[in-house]
Amino acid sequence: MLENFFSLSAIQVVSMVLPLITFPYIIRVIGLNNYGTIALALSLVTYFMSLVDFSFMITATRDVSLHRHSHRALSLIYSRVMTIKFFFLMVSFAIIAAIILIYPPFYEERAVFFICASTLLGHVLFPEWFFHGIEKMKFITIIKISAQILFTIGIFLFIHKSSDYWIYPLLTSAGGLISGIIGQVVLLNKYRLKFKVLSWQRVMITIMGNSPIFYNQFLPTLYNNSSTFLLGFFVSPYLIGVYAAIRKIIDIAVVILGIFSRVFFPLINKKRSAFDFYKKVSITVTFVGTGLIVLLHPLIFLYLNVEYKYDLLILIFLSLSIIGLSMYDIYGLNYLIVRRQDKVVLRNTLFISVIGFLTAFPLLYFLGIIGASLNIFLSRSIMGLGVFLKYKSIKNDKVL
Repeated sequence: MLENFFSLSAIQVVSMVLPLITFPYIIRVIGLNNYGTIALALSLVTYFMSLVDFSFMITATRDVSLHRHSHRALSLIYSRVMTIKFFFLMVSFAIIAAIILIYPPFYEERAVFFICASTLLGHVLFPEWFFHGIEKMKFITIIKISAQILFTIGIFLFIHKSSDYWIYPLLTSAGGLISGIIGQVVLLNKYRLKFKVLSWQRVMITIMGNSPIFYNQFLPTLYNNSSTFLLGFFVSPYLIGVYAAIRKIIDIAVVILGIFSRVFFPLINKKRSAFDFYKKVSITVTFVGTGLIVLLHPLIFLYLNVEYKYDLLILIFLSLSIIGLSMYDIYGLNYLIVRRQDKVVLRNTLFISVIGFLTAFPLLYFLGIIGASLNIFLSRSIMGLGVFLKYKSIKNDKVL
């Protein structure tokens, strides 16, 4: 577990440090307008990230963790995962292409939108779910750090003026594709996994079985990602850039919390007593990190080179949303889902996601990027509270 923790920590440190070096350069060279366009394009693609993953980061990780010593079972899991991923990849490309070609503002920036869409291929190919399941995070570390370093070098080599902004998502896509190909080579050569053609009936059984957790993973994008995507219809690219820049800092904090969740998930599946330790560590990191972000806001805005009269309010709302997200990871993913309470978590996620999606429209329309940050805060908080209350009821029932 310590090896996995430090492996993922190394990824996150590099993933945080390198963007901290390049991000001010990118904002200064391409400008907040162009950065806002890229953020809008990525927000469209984000809807389909969950679709092509189809909950395999949880379900396939869980299956691999349980069947890691059976080569036949692992090959079958690999075949199911890759078949379904590529099926949904084709569906995603078709839908994205239709949206870009039909909607004029997207068509005007079609090169950026299509380049951003290509990041889905690398996402499909990289077998992160497998390495998590066998608890060999070092492979993820080596591959992803190498890709991050090449990506960083590419930024300074190829992006020198505002019109080069399309190169930024191109480098991201290229890094993901290279990582995915290397990951597949490791699976096929080191672990000798074999792809098997599956019957459509077996594929449909897997899709139906994974659907509850897929909905649970996808539905939060209705409020989470829509806060950025819908801004494209209400505010200027510049304001989208301001919001995306501030949220970049929050997303780094969210990634740190994800380290604990991803490291402990396979372990908790095997040894449920590890949950209490994980809970204490995650809660401590959450509150300390949230407080530091708010306290260090002058340095954050200086670093981002962002000037907006409500920037601190936006940062506070987004920072507080981390607490709700942490509660969801702790009590939803690593407690309820580990105990096969998938549908309980789904109902909570479904209700809050739909409400969050509906409230996004009036909040964004009347309050702009302030409304976007407020919507994220409210939705994540209520969602986290919902799984926490269910956790408490289960614990109380056990006591009684």
